[in-house]
Amino acid sequence: MIEITRLDNGLRIITERMPHVRSASVGVWVENGSRHEDVEINGISHFIEHAIFKGTSRRTALQIAVESDRQGGNLNASTSQEMTCVYTRVLDRQLPLAIDLITDMLTDATFDRVEIERERSVILEEIKMVEDAPDELIHDLFAESYWPDQAFGRPIAGTLASVGSLTRDQLFDFYRERYRPDRMVLAAAGNLEHAEVVALAERSLGAIAPSSTPALDAAPAATPAFVVRQKDGLEQAHMLIGSPSPAAASPDRYAVNLMSAILGDGMSSRLFQRIREERGLVYGIYSAVESFLDTGVHTISAGASPEHVPEVIDLVMAELRLLKASGPTADELQCAKEQYKVATVLSLESTFNRMSRLARHELSFGRQIPVDEVLDRIDAVSATDIVRVATEICRGDNLALAVLGDVDGIHLDRAALSC
Repeated sequence: MIEITRLDNGLRIITERMPHVRSASVGVWVENGSRHEDVEINGISHFIEHAIFKGTSRRTALQIAVESDRQGGNLNASTSQEMTCVYTRVLDRQLPLAIDLITDMLTDATFDRVEIERERSVILEEIKMVEDAPDELIHDLFAESYWPDQAFGRPIAGTLASVGSLTRDQLFDFYRERYRPDRMVLAAAGNLEHAEVVALAERSLGAIAPSSTPALDAAPAATPAFVVRQKDGLEQAHMLIGSPSPAAASPDRYAVNLMSAILGDGMSSRLFQRIREERGLVYGIYSAVESFLDTGVHTISAGASPEHVPEVIDLVMAELRLLKASGPTADELQCAKEQYKVATVLSLESTFNRMSRLARHELSFGRQIPVDEVLDRIDAVSATDIVRVATEICRGDNLALAVLGDVDGIHLDRAALSC
């Protein structure tokens, strides 16, 4: 029940009808994020995400908040390296109101100067908050060294200096330039009619001209960096080991995600069993894959007492070498496949997840991939595929390491990243 319409100005409208529910989720995804920013305006996309909640020509900030609460209080937004999304989940009868509210925010925000200054203070506090959250800060430290002097390596929220210097005119001009229909996907899932959603979208977005400037599309260049930052007062040292992995649309995405699950996704995973259960060195250790349009990164993260960091790194490297040499057992591979498939299927019970899936598939793949195709591709991954992608990803010459904590006096050597 998926239908797609493209308006003359480039706006893509994708819906999935779910007649058995009484709700609907809708979101507008904009192909704009921190990778589209110069260093001087780092954080502008995230700032705009905040600013659009602060009033339009038709609604004050309070009216936006009241309408959101009346619809259930689910109106929210997010900004990543590659896109910004504004979304909500409402009763099916409220869908026209929800679309009107979201599209109004995305096309007619006023950027009131008083509201902008107030929100600037909020964002500056958000940036400071990350400094007090080492499990988040380690990711910024890793990205900064892994993609040095590139937009991908800069924090999505910006820095105190960059956000502090952004002007109202810079925000407004960037908003007018980037928030254009040919860079937007309006996705909706739930008890709805596609024709009605198209009509609502045409009414609010159909007359807006497409963008006149090309999107930035230079792929980031990764660096196998080795960075250790001293931060006093932390009981744990936080570490993150990373390496390049395939882009979102790569055929290897299924094998990479299964490899990551075998390594560190769940209590039965190798890293959890070896490093937490058998050695008691960490509380949690995780393996994850983050995929972008033209690159990706595989990471292993953990926190441990500073004196245990070298041992944890050695154990991680040992597991990577073992996986490359021997591959997964049949039971491990089957368990990872079932875990992957269950997560895929269960996610479809949520209108929000279905809405997000519609948009992400359009933006990443240019088509809607049927669930059965995904499940078949998962089942088709072999132990040989796992060994192949692990060998390509986990090489000593492309592994990067970031460590954050009270690690003065702890010997850390790049030679430890031997894989």
